[in-house]
Amino acid sequence: MNQGGLFDIWPALVVATRIPLWQKRGLYLFYLPTYSPQLNIAETMWRHLKGGWLRPEDYSDDETLAYSVNRCMANVGQYLKISFSPFYTN
Repeated sequence: MNQGGLFDIWPALVVATRIPLWQKRGLYLFYLPTYSPQLNIAETMWRHLKGGWLRPEDYSDDETLAYSVNRCMANVGQYLKISFSPFYTN
């Protein structure tokens, strides 16, 4: 283990040094704001779970909630759908 090395302290420096190489190959990084739940698929999924897919009785106890969340997640894409807005890179 390399203790005290430059890359142990600043792992982002490793990424920063490779950005020019990646851009030559057509790979571009897009930085997200620190808090951007609309861009996080997990946040969107939980918003739909809590806002419409789960019923009030699903919260009766831990076991029922776990089962209900499991059933909802198993049905995403088949019976439960989310419409995501297209991503524009203007």
